[in-house]
Amino acid sequence: MTEIRHIVFDIGKVLIHYDPNLPFSRIIPDEAERADFFARICTHDWNLEQDRGRSWDEAEALLIADFPEREAHIRAFRKHWAEMVPHAYDDSVAIMTGLIEAGRDVTMLTNFAADTFKEARQMYPFLNAPRGVTVSGEIGLIKPDVAIYERHAQDFGLEPAHSLFIDDSLANVEGARAAGWHAVHFTGAEKLKADLEAHGVTV
Repeated sequence: MTEIRHIVFDIGKVLIHYDPNLPFSRIIPDEAERADFFARICTHDWNLEQDRGRSWDEAEALLIADFPEREAHIRAFRKHWAEMVPHAYDDSVAIMTGLIEAGRDVTMLTNFAADTFKEARQMYPFLNAPRGVTVSGEIGLIKPDVAIYERHAQDFGLEPAHSLFIDDSLANVEGARAAGWHAVHFTGAEKLKADLEAHGVTV
C-alpha cells in the first residue's frame, strides 16, 4: 500500500453545507420559477466563472444586460450568499481537525470565489486550521482541470503519489486521479472514515 503523507480536503459539501435554494426559496417562492431561474439565469456554469476569478460586478452586469427585468434577483445571489452556507458538517470537520492534531499534513483545495472564501473563513474559523489552501478564484484555475492539482502540489510541496484528495464531486475526484493523486468520493463522514482507513490513515 502506498503511504499517504498528504491529505487534501475540498470544502463545499464536504466541510460546509452549500445550497443556493436556501435564500431563494424566500426570494422566489414559486418552485418552478426558482428552478427556471437557476437553469437559465444564475446557472451553475455562470457561478463557476466567479470560482475561476471573474468579479461579481462583471458577472452581474452580464446577466442584467440579458435579463434586466430580473436585476434584483440576480443581485440577490451575491447579496445573500452567506445564507447559502448555513452550517458546517461537524463530523467531517472533526475528522479533519483530528488528522491535524495527530500530526498529519492537511491542506485544502477548493472551487470558491476569492471574496466569498474570505467571508467563509470568518464564519468558519476551522478553515484556518490546515497548513494552507488553494482557492480557485485567487489563481484563475478550477477543478477538475489537472492544472489546479499540479499547482496545489507545487505550492505546498506535495508528492502526488502520496497525496489523498477528498471531494463530493466525482468529476473532481477523477481530476485528482488524472494528476496522479489518490482520491475518494465524499458522501458522508462514516464512508470517509472507512476510505481513510483503507488508505492506511487512522482516524
